[in-house]
Amino acid sequence: MPSDEMLTAFIDGELDAAERERIEALIDSDARVAERFDFLSRSDLPFREAFEPLLASAPNARLDAMLAAIPSTGEQSRKAAGMSRRGFLSAIAACFVVGIAIDRGVIEIGHRLARSDEGTEWRAVVAEYLSLYTSDTLSAPAGDRAQQVAQLNEVGAKLGITLTPESVAMPGVDFKRAQLLNYDDKPLAQIAYLDPETGPMALCIIPSERGAAAPDMENRKGMNVVYWSNASHAFMLIGHAPIDRMRELADDVRGRLTA
Repeated sequence: MPSDEMLTAFIDGELDAAERERIEALIDSDARVAERFDFLSRSDLPFREAFEPLLASAPNARLDAMLAAIPSTGEQSRKAAGMSRRGFLSAIAACFVVGIAIDRGVIEIGHRLARSDEGTEWRAVVAEYLSLYTSDTLSAPAGDRAQQVAQLNEVGAKLGITLTPESVAMPGVDFKRAQLLNYDDKPLAQIAYLDPETGPMALCIIPSERGAAAPDMENRKGMNVVYWSNASHAFMLIGHAPIDRMRELADDVRGRLTA
């Protein structure tokens, strides 16, 4: 089973011809590899762009010198060292600055996702992305009401849903921004908040034809999730707040979004 790093390097065109042929053969012959390749290919969230400024301040020169001192023997060892060097350097640099690995090429997802329902997949991707956020990520001012309205109108128009500052407001949690992402060729709205007590939080919305479903709860990447759907959209509220508070906030915003 190739690592996520290896599959991502294949997706990004970073492997040599021999390695590309090997991965292609595995995708064709092994259903688990094909499944993981498909999942990583469908995840179109801008992990690197989100934290590029933080990586820029990492001590790369010192890390380069440390890694250069690691000996290797044989052609296979050199190839393995080259791969681990690229992933290890990126991971160490990111961890040094923000305590997390931020590039999807070096994120080692701790579990294998089976081919499951649509809801499970998109919630897994959102949780992976939001787990990279810190309070500093959302420290910029949210802008005035006119700017908030413009963001929500743009995002809502793409999803076919009406969003206003009032309909997405949550008590005790600061609205920060609304942005449009993409998952599996579908628009995905991320409305980001900053909870003064527990940090980043997000309300995410995606078009869905699965039909209405009552709220349910789960935990992903150490965060609590409340998710539900109506006839046309699926919703999830994700954050680090206790599950009872997350449920209360979700019930409150759900009532306004479906009113």
